[in-house]
Amino acid sequence: MSAAGSGSEAGANAQVVRAVLADGSVVTVRLLERGDLAELERLHGALSAEDRYLRFFGAPSDTSIARFLRGLVEPGDAHVVALGAFEGARLIGVGHYELVLPEVAEIAFVVEHARHARGVATLLLEHLVAVARRRGVRTFVAEVLAENSAMLEVLRDSGLPHEAHLDGSSYQVKAALDAGEPYQAKVGDRERIAEVASLRRVLGPASVVVIGAGHRLSSVGNAVLHNIVHGGYAGTVHAVNRSGGEVHGVAAVRSVADIPEPPELAVLCVPAESVPTIAEECGRCGVRALVVVTAGITGLPDVANELLTAVRRWGMRLVGPNCLGLVNSDPQVRLDATFSAAGIPAGAVGVVTQSGGVGIALLERLDAAGLGVSTLVSTGDKYDVSGNDMLLWWERDERTRIGVLYLESFGNPRKFSWLARRIGRSKPLVVLRSGSSPVAQRAALSHTAATATPSSTRDALLRQTGAIGVDDLDELVAVLGLLNWQPLPAGPKVAVVSNAGGLGVLAADGCARAGLDFAEFPQACRELAVLLPGQASARNPVDTTATLDAATFGRSLEIVLRDPAVHALIVPVLRTAIGDPGDAVAEAVARARAAGCDKPVLVVRPGQQESVRQLPGGTSQIPVFADPALAARALADVVGYATWLVRPSGAVPDLGGIDVAAARAAVVAALDRSPGGRWLEPEEVRRLLTSFGLSVVPTTLCRTEAEALAAFRELGGCVALKVRADGVLHKAWAGGVLLGVSTVADLRAGWERLRQRFGAGFGGVVLQPMVEPGREFLVGVLSEPSFGPVIVFGMGGIDTDLIADRSRRLVPLTTRDAREMLDELRAAPGLFGPDADRALDTGAVVDVLLRTARLAELVPEVVEADLNPVIATGSGVRIPDARIRLEPRVLGDPFLRELGG
Repeated sequence: MSAAGSGSEAGANAQVVRAVLADGSVVTVRLLERGDLAELERLHGALSAEDRYLRFFGAPSDTSIARFLRGLVEPGDAHVVALGAFEGARLIGVGHYELVLPEVAEIAFVVEHARHARGVATLLLEHLVAVARRRGVRTFVAEVLAENSAMLEVLRDSGLPHEAHLDGSSYQVKAALDAGEPYQAKVGDRERIAEVASLRRVLGPASVVVIGAGHRLSSVGNAVLHNIVHGGYAGTVHAVNRSGGEVHGVAAVRSVADIPEPPELAVLCVPAESVPTIAEECGRCGVRALVVVTAGITGLPDVANELLTAVRRWGMRLVGPNCLGLVNSDPQVRLDATFSAAGIPAGAVGVVTQSGGVGIALLERLDAAGLGVSTLVSTGDKYDVSGNDMLLWWERDERTRIGVLYLESFGNPRKFSWLARRIGRSKPLVVLRSGSSPVAQRAALSHTAATATPSSTRDALLRQTGAIGVDDLDELVAVLGLLNWQPLPAGPKVAVVSNAGGLGVLAADGCARAGLDFAEFPQACRELAVLLPGQASARNPVDTTATLDAATFGRSLEIVLRDPAVHALIVPVLRTAIGDPGDAVAEAVARARAAGCDKPVLVVRPGQQESVRQLPGGTSQIPVFADPALAARALADVVGYATWLVRPSGAVPDLGGIDVAAARAAVVAALDRSPGGRWLEPEEVRRLLTSFGLSVVPTTLCRTEAEALAAFRELGGCVALKVRADGVLHKAWAGGVLLGVSTVADLRAGWERLRQRFGAGFGGVVLQPMVEPGREFLVGVLSEPSFGPVIVFGMGGIDTDLIADRSRRLVPLTTRDAREMLDELRAAPGLFGPDADRALDTGAVVDVLLRTARLAELVPEVVEADLNPVIATGSGVRIPDARIRLEPRVLGDPFLRELGG
């Protein structure tokens, strides 16, 4: 790839990108075109004398400026890239670079004076970095006058590694386009500030209008207005109804234009065909955000495009379309802009859901359990506001302690992974999984216009981020109750104490199925043996018998909780005619906590109406479950999160021996010969893998028998003979691999056997020296459309698909990710544990995973790779066979500030 890039790539970059400035306002960023010349001239013509001096180092002539501006919009000059930031149709800032060396470009910016200090230049710099990196630029340089403190601050605070030297009256600045973690962190900080400012207009507006507020009680608009008014909304409420009149005590006007002060938020409950016109009117009147409840828009491409055009033109945020609406229970806001009947159960749970039905059900279930929401946003078809937006909001929202996401698709999974890892350190995230079956995937597509995420990749994403994945609403509410009301467990060891032996056994079975460990507590057993009746069982699970009084039952709980071997306690109890030992649980837990034993306690009461509720009475908030299996699943989920928290976070390592330039040259050469993409030849595969430091077995391609004989004599010793035949990818499965070829006669016989077996498709053989036998693994790359590269690790060899023992992770891969991939195999204890049947160099296997992930990350054209087998021994790893398929592809920067739509 040349430093200048290609014309097709430039065309791809010309799309409109919506992004948020530091003050929360929305702008569009795109490449400048010829039609922008008049706006470009207006922007520069309106510069003050000082701004012109700082930009051009003096007072250039109008002729020279005109020539310069034409050069920014003239197509065909691949050495110049100019991006414009627009508010509606008004150009408010320009950032451009011009190549001065093959990998070095000079940058400059100009921003309308009235828009200074809003982050326009910083946003343009971030987008210039993304474009430049895709086109092979590695360094930005700039000359900045010493008195231009604003521009120096933009470069200094960018997060890019840079150096600046004062040369006379100006600074010579040099910045490396390193998009590593420090730069990503800086971009993330800026995005967080901007997003929160922007979302305040959605979640905390000073005024709201419901458009389509019908007089009929059965209309959606009527229901939304009812909830806003009767939910106690703290701001100003307006209603729009073509017939006028009054709806729920609010005087209705006939259009938004009739409202004296433009509302910040508009909720649209009108027919799909009317939405674009009303959205345009809202934008023109100064509305800053829309909630489009209306369904059916995505099925009408023209209507959808017109809606997006209006949103872009006027810089509005958009929730929906096809959504339930949103809720904010903040006492300063009290906004229920939904058509749900559940009201606003206030609490600490933030919810984002693609499905309005799931949102309604969850509000009702949380209310019944004694829980509530801080915010709820139904994203529907997700044209703009998404789960990633809400993660940024929750991160800065002190009222939100837990985040819940029901997403049928991920718009930017790599950004979700990055955000969730960071946010999950302070606030647990719970994901309600969906679309695991083909039927569910079709259903998701039909009702939210979303392509459901493949379940295996989604689960890999959750494992990387520490998010808790749950499969139904019962499990979701159970986990939320446990997270809300109990401390995190210090480990996986659980004790069960019950007054009903059979119920305790059921709870123990549930714990075993959930993967929890049973604590052994000999000291507590001895104390319990003294306290409990003779027919009781003091071992785990503890059966106190049904005749025990409540006070003694409570003391038995304290004894178990004090034992250091116990990390969590499940208490299944039944009410009998003698008494209810459950009455003593809260007080016993309170006494244990006062003594320093702060461990999660879960009560099970079979037969209660709700699946989860809060134990009444006492100072301790304890979840009560109707089903012991549900309690065990919830505890196991929370144990997994607590374990993730205490593990080292890992890092993306700085791997030596990687030659990116050689890899890019190999890819460009291959795609020049096959522009549409193809499977690489063995020598091309070897060249690409070795450029990333992967230990590939030497390979010689032989098209004739004479070439094979010459290669055999050069290699010496014992070799492997592998067929090269049209359409044969799995050589061993096809009978195309001969091992242990040690003589010329064996070689001739092998050549003939393969030639006859593969007939007209036979194209020669590949010779390799035999390698030391070892354990065979598979390391693969699969580039999924919405997720990008996914790394696969599993058992290798010809039986890999039969065994199907694999783990997955998304790039970038950390050292922790790679090590966990090994441990997740079902066969892991026998391969990598202390009882393994042979010692393997696990460090070398981890290194292969990390290098393959780096290859997939830095060479996005690798859409499929199959390193199989990867042969591991006690002294290292060798890769005798690999396949790689390339396609022309440019992956966007997943960390770039960019809104949906």
